Amino acid sequence: MSFAGRRRGNKAKKGVQFTVMVVGTSGTGRTTFVNTLCESEVLSHKICDDPASAHTEEGIRIKPVTIDLDEDGVRIALTIVDTPGFGENINNEFAFQEIVGYLERQYDDILAEESRIKRNPRFRDNRVHALLYFIPPTGHALREMDIELMRRLSPRVNVIPVIGKADTLTPSELKGFKKRIMQDIEHYDIPVYNFPYDVEEDDEETIQDNSELRAMMPFAVIGSEEEVDLDGQLVRARIYPWGVAEVDNPKHSDFSRLRSALLNSHLADLKSLTHDVLYETYRTEKLSRTVHTEHDSSLLPEELATQGVRLKEEQLRKEEEKLRESELRMQRQINEKKQELLAKEESLRNLESRLAAQGSQSEFRD
Repeated sequence: MSFAGRRRGNKAKKGVQFTVMVVGTSGTGRTTFVNTLCESEVLSHKICDDPASAHTEEGIRIKPVTIDLDEDGVRIALTIVDTPGFGENINNEFAFQEIVGYLERQYDDILAEESRIKRNPRFRDNRVHALLYFIPPTGHALREMDIELMRRLSPRVNVIPVIGKADTLTPSELKGFKKRIMQDIEHYDIPVYNFPYDVEEDDEETIQDNSELRAMMPFAVIGSEEEVDLDGQLVRARIYPWGVAEVDNPKHSDFSRLRSALLNSHLADLKSLTHDVLYETYRTEKLSRTVHTEHDSSLLPEELATQGVRLKEEQLRKEEEKLRESELRMQRQINEKKQELLAKEESLRNLESRLAAQGSQSEFRD
């Protein structure tokens, strides 16, 4: 059975954990989208650059934040992993490496935990289940950076392309832009999450739902953290001289369909793909590299898993040794300072004694 078909039988249980990473250059509407998605100020807006420091390159920062949402009576512990600073440097190679490194570290943690004889009952699975990549609304086509990022990240996470601030394009411009983006994705063979379904195994409702979502890609979204009065009703929207762009109006934006897919209909499918395909692929690659490194192809799966744990524990042991060395070095410095202080105190006492003795002799002569 396909993942899409299995999704219908996998209802999100109470207290489900779900992680979404958002990536995009500054000004693509990433922050506003997240706050609109969560209906609260989860991410703070970037403060205007100081002209005196505008030339400096801060680099990417990866910032996870968790918020509890209630979706149709189901509590979702939603973690948003923000990536401020992405795409702001002349050379963004480091940013690519940082994001891939973060995704793989979560897989490493799972691999180590699964391989332990005694599991940690409080262990938290921080794997990223979906990555929303915000494409700037240029109206042209994908940039080289867009192609490179999606190509690199797709083997590690379910990438969903999104056009932020879609209300800056006319309907005809947006339609043409969507078409060019999907043509580029197909041309460069980028395996984005395309709402998979199987015409032979899945029911008609699933096929129709996924077909509609696939046809919407990339999702054109509008975000707004404010409500406006529209014909006596408060709606989330943006007001322009030419009219009003409503966030939840399907004629204006794909926001509501994307939100529903992420937090309801496709949540379980995204988690299944992450564990059963992306993580298992990474796990196999990691253990294969370990075997190749040690020139031993005769190890059993259980031994391979143990080997993965040993690598993790060896890394921790080295870090602990470095910490102990640092502590010992600091302790030696403290002891040396203490000895110096004691020597100075002794010298001071001797000086006081000599001065006192000289004073006594002076009084005796008088």
